[in-house]
Amino acid sequence: MGERPQAGRSRRELTMWILDTTVERDRVALWGPGGAVVRVPCPPSFLLTVDDPVRHWELIEALDAEFGAEPVTVRTIHDEQPGWRVSAGTDVADAVVRQTHYGAQCYNADVRRDQRYLAEHRLLPCTGPGEERFSMTLAQDLAVMDLALDGDPTRSDRVGCCTVTDGGRSRRLEGDEPTVLGDLFGLVEVIDPDVILFPNADTWTERLVAAAEDHGIETTFSRTGRYVALGSRSYFSYGRMYHRPKAMIPAGRLLIDTEQSFTYREGGLPGVLVAARITGLSPNQTARVTPGTLISSFEVYAALSQGIAVPCQKADAERVKSVMALRSADRGGMMFQPDPGVFERVHQVDFTSLYPSIIVKHNLSPETVEHPERPGFLAGCLRPLLEMRIGTKARKKSDPVVAGMDSVLKWMLVTCFGYTGYKNAKFGRVDVHEAITRHSREVLIASKELAESMGYAVLHGITDCLFVQGEPISALKAAIEETSGYLMEVETFDWVVFLPQKDGTGAYTWYYGRLEDGEVKVRGIMARRGDCPAYVEQFQEAALALMGTARTVAELHALAPDVEEVYRRYADGLASAPIEDLVVKRRISTVNYTRRCPERGAVASYRRAGVPVAPGMTIRYVVRDARAGLADCAWEAEHADRAYYRRVLAKAWNEVAVGIGRPTVRRTYAPLA
Repeated sequence: MGERPQAGRSRRELTMWILDTTVERDRVALWGPGGAVVRVPCPPSFLLTVDDPVRHWELIEALDAEFGAEPVTVRTIHDEQPGWRVSAGTDVADAVVRQTHYGAQCYNADVRRDQRYLAEHRLLPCTGPGEERFSMTLAQDLAVMDLALDGDPTRSDRVGCCTVTDGGRSRRLEGDEPTVLGDLFGLVEVIDPDVILFPNADTWTERLVAAAEDHGIETTFSRTGRYVALGSRSYFSYGRMYHRPKAMIPAGRLLIDTEQSFTYREGGLPGVLVAARITGLSPNQTARVTPGTLISSFEVYAALSQGIAVPCQKADAERVKSVMALRSADRGGMMFQPDPGVFERVHQVDFTSLYPSIIVKHNLSPETVEHPERPGFLAGCLRPLLEMRIGTKARKKSDPVVAGMDSVLKWMLVTCFGYTGYKNAKFGRVDVHEAITRHSREVLIASKELAESMGYAVLHGITDCLFVQGEPISALKAAIEETSGYLMEVETFDWVVFLPQKDGTGAYTWYYGRLEDGEVKVRGIMARRGDCPAYVEQFQEAALALMGTARTVAELHALAPDVEEVYRRYADGLASAPIEDLVVKRRISTVNYTRRCPERGAVASYRRAGVPVAPGMTIRYVVRDARAGLADCAWEAEHADRAYYRRVLAKAWNEVAVGIGRPTVRRTYAPLA
């Protein structure tokens, strides 16, 4: 059934805690802490089925003669078919598909070989004896080293000073380039860490290795001396352009880019290790991929461990629909628009991981669209992940380590919904995507109607949560959970501010408010946006901290003069604000702007400085002349368009002004009355 587990070590036989996995020709190396390694045979192979075996018999014979083609039963999530296991790699699989004019379907060819080996033998990274796949505990104590190099890796010509921290002891390495490199790689060899935490590692490592080779210095990041190179690429995801820099991945040791790694930023080292454990990817790979790739890898591991073949090219086409059926099905999530303004004593009633819960509850999977009576693969593999998320969410407030794990799981479960409709998803199908949003709309509408029937006022609703006024909130939570079958959480605001859009209507995702514990929760406002200059962010944070001392709307409005004074202070101080506090950090969607804008000027400035730019990169610049579209690289900027920054500061004030009942100001700065 599918590609059965090969002979070799089983999970019971291998007692080593697996730190890393690498592929070495026809073998997979399983690395443990301290450099322990076990190498096992794992040659490349893929599964093959053809639409007409008689017509393609010559191809099958040629494959058997050249590589070996063993007859097997190929099991997919839909059915079982006769096929062959071919002992060759992806290039051969691609050639077979082209030669048969897409009359052949290949499986498992593009799965990472080390992940395939682990799945087939029920082994897991970052797991030792007694540790389970969905456990929140990490029993292994790893040796961790922190490394930080001075300078900007995108423009530094030579390697300068660096700081190495190990076990609480810091060492400053200084001198010329050969001295620093020799000392650095010598320390790595002596300390022999299992993990190196290194800001901008993926940008620095290529330069470090090249410079060390030029000076005849042996590099010791990799325990074999070899590295796997990942090319840079720009890609589009969830409406935004992203860029992944080049990377050189060592063997047997984790090298984590703490600046660029999304998984590390969200979950820290525990988040990376747990994500590796549940996806079957090595931590080095886990730290460098998106949440979408994590959830896709999680599904691939689940399939392979169950003997289910993973298609290289998805064959689940969307069913033909009438225009009316399409309009009815493809409608997205449900939202209720709020009125802008400030509201007192508001409860946010939030469904816990609603979309994956819908998949599990309603047994949604590509194969259950036509056969709902079958156990769905997607629902089955997501169930334990969802249960784990429920557990981490309950423990995260008391355990910061679990909080990091919870954040990673949250993003994986968020993207699992999007991947059901992604055209290249291994186990996705648009019909499943549409069924999820249909159920979510029904749940949100039914919950709104239930709340109103119980006397609660619904102020706002978006996809998986409602903002309501009324007491007791525990009664509403219990009623919705009982009728819907989904778990919920409640956050209570002493007051909350819904911000207006440009047309004056309420914005769906721009709000801020004071929670019962005194924390000010913000979503979508300027201080939350990545491209907000530090000076403007500091103003808004200072204003909101002051507003957060008010427990009622009356107290909030009474603070208006004090909040206005904060704005005056920042407005008056803008003329002398340090240039570094005016830096804009923005992810660019293109490098070929046709209109005059600061981003265009910043890209030109980067190019003049000799720094390559690519779509999806984050650039840092200071606006010198907004009207002319001129901007300078952050490290070269000497002058700023203060009028431009006054307008930005005024926009930040306008968001604050809604909460304290004060009028907004014009785009051009005018002193408050």
